[in-house]
Amino acid sequence: MLEVIDVGGLATIQDAGRTGWRRFGVPLAGPVDRFAFEAANLLVGNQPGAAALEIGAGDITLRAQHDCVIAVTGLGYELSVSTWEFPLWGSCLLRGGWTMSLARRGFGMWAYIATAGGFEAPRVLGSRSTYLRGRFGGLDGRLLQPGHVLRSASTSPRLMEAAARTLPEAARPPYGPGPILDVIPGPQAGRFSLGDTAAFYSSEYRLSASSDRMGYRLDGPSLREARQPELTSEGMTVGSIQIAADGQPIAMMADSATAGGYPKIGCITSACLPLLAQCTPGQDAVRFHQTTVEAAQSQYRSLISALLAGIADADD
Repeated sequence: MLEVIDVGGLATIQDAGRTGWRRFGVPLAGPVDRFAFEAANLLVGNQPGAAALEIGAGDITLRAQHDCVIAVTGLGYELSVSTWEFPLWGSCLLRGGWTMSLARRGFGMWAYIATAGGFEAPRVLGSRSTYLRGRFGGLDGRLLQPGHVLRSASTSPRLMEAAARTLPEAARPPYGPGPILDVIPGPQAGRFSLGDTAAFYSSEYRLSASSDRMGYRLDGPSLREARQPELTSEGMTVGSIQIAADGQPIAMMADSATAGGYPKIGCITSACLPLLAQCTPGQDAVRFHQTTVEAAQSQYRSLISALLAGIADADD
């Protein structure tokens, strides 16, 4: 068990997400950076979708109430365990009574803490993921607070074999400031003028400070050269890029609405969504590059293959 001693920013329990309920208006939820989330679970021997702790834009300090193995992934944080410092993207032993802390530093936005066996929380509509807007999932649909105790599921007696694993940088997405994000043309791509389309793919867009888990709002050239009649609301997915009434893009993230009426110029590929996720609202900027479905599928298969093959024990 891990007790929350101090916490700032957005700290919630997330699993792989709430599937099968979008037709009822219930978002997927789950992690913002799905790659880092799955890597944390794999490092401690869990299934990729086991419940883990997501921390965004803030620090956290936890105390172990018994021996456990944890893995921490993501960007923009420094990890300390008791009196030692550890790099992210690895697993380590946390003795009962020891504290661990994540402190926000440098480029990056989200970090993930997984424990062998996964964290326990009541399932709501089949998932433990916290959906803050709906106030359900996780721990009563709320952000973690000091005093909360995070319980883990039963683990194997060979628990310590999961300690001291790492995922090398070569097996991770190419995280960093100013990423170029691959985009598959969306269902309304043809509604935009040639000038607007050229501006979208050649310009820099900065993340707005008003961005959140539902959507990252982007500030750049306004795409309103050719006015179009309003659309009937239709289904939408994570990664969709809507162009709002003011001509600015909104990239839909983990808590994306299930339907929307703004035209969608494209959809960010699954392999590039982690790159956007780790950009900081109000600070970082991105660019877009048009790609194909086939290229996106190939890129994602390569990324997952590298993840599965890249986890190594300390003596490998």
